[in-house]
Amino acid sequence: MTEITNSTLARKSPSAAPVPRPDRKFYAHTRAFGRFGIRWFAPQIMPREHWHGHIEFNWLTEGQMDYLFDERAITVPSGRLIMFWAGIPHQTVSIDRGPSHESRQCNIYLSLDSFLYMPGLGSLTETMMGGGVIMLPRDAVDTALLERWYSDYRSGNAERTDILKSEIASMLRRTAMVGWDTLLDPWIEPDAKGTRTGTPLRYVVAMVRHILENLSEPLTSKDVAKVVGLHPNYALNLFTSVMGIAMQKFVIRMRLIRARSLLFANSMSIANVAYESGFSSQSQFYEHFRSAYGMTPREMQKSLAASGYLPGSEKVY
Repeated sequence: MTEITNSTLARKSPSAAPVPRPDRKFYAHTRAFGRFGIRWFAPQIMPREHWHGHIEFNWLTEGQMDYLFDERAITVPSGRLIMFWAGIPHQTVSIDRGPSHESRQCNIYLSLDSFLYMPGLGSLTETMMGGGVIMLPRDAVDTALLERWYSDYRSGNAERTDILKSEIASMLRRTAMVGWDTLLDPWIEPDAKGTRTGTPLRYVVAMVRHILENLSEPLTSKDVAKVVGLHPNYALNLFTSVMGIAMQKFVIRMRLIRARSLLFANSMSIANVAYESGFSSQSQFYEHFRSAYGMTPREMQKSLAASGYLPGSEKVY
């Protein structure tokens, strides 16, 4: 079998031109991942369920709304930040707009790959990938902070956006330490091996976990399929159908995300970054990295050092 290595609530001034792409473009390119984004809007009932490649956060200023997550019902209150993996089919089915009837909703869309490589999240990652829906601690955010994050997002300034993402990562790391309130327990088993009655989503989640846990090792479709007890061809087709991306491309994408995080985290050699990320050669690593990020790993490392992101650099944020 071929190895898988080839690889103020959002109210803008009339003169302000929007910097990000339109809202729905968060879901574009590939539904397996999606793009980072934040938006404020009036809560809306969804005519049908949908799914997309994000860890999604919802915040209501007042009132509440009822959701269906793969046909399981929950009620989302106001004043608490709700978090879930949007890869689970979900739909807003009813809305209470509160006493003023002017409830506003803030959504944060964090790409799945970015979330999966945030350090120190432990069981929070398992809860999300298992289909759980949680409420973050009451003091995690407030409306003012969400407004500032939205302003940073719309600024078009890359450094402000990086700081914003770092603040979200810190919020999640703290949540992993202090705990959260559960609206919906995870229902996708951590290990679907031998579960012939498992749903396609369960199988795919098990495959994703295996890939992430063994990313630095050689990965074949046969190895991944064995985790869930499926024929390799069926497993590949199932993965593509559910995730919206071929398994080989998913592996390469996740290896690139790991490589980028290693470049952010420390100043290890490019050769070690390639090895730790699972690429079989530096030339292969350079080819995929340049294609994804528009620069070589060394160029990105120099850029990060100049910006003060690497250990030993002069800037501190």
